[in-house]
Amino acid sequence: QVQLVESGGGLVQAGGSLRLSCAASGRSFSSYALAWFRQAPEKEREFVACISWSRGYADYRDSVKGRFTISRDNAKNTLYLDMNILKPEDTAVYFCAAAVTYYGEHESGYDFWGQGTQVTVSS
Repeated sequence: QVQLVESGGGLVQAGGSLRLSCAASGRSFSSYALAWFRQAPEKEREFVACISWSRGYADYRDSVKGRFTISRDNAKNTLYLDMNILKPEDTAVYFCAAAVTYYGEHESGYDFWGQGTQVTVSS
């Protein structure tokens, strides 16, 4: 089992930055692919970014490319999402997720989920 706890959300003005963290407990963290998803009010949860277990691969949804960076520190069992040039449309609850055998953008591939952290971007 893996437990994931997100932090770092908050209220920020458009154009600002935030860093989200996701602390993991449990074994084998370094062998999991990790991802960030988000869910805006009255919308379905959507993929934001993912990173492979070895940090060799990372993928992003088009709307965040060049603004967001996903990274991981396996020694600290922590996943990060650096968000820059934030826009009001980035407002959502952000979730981190871990996958035992999957890498990619589909929710169904992820086995463990955090509770989420709220990010609000004001215009």
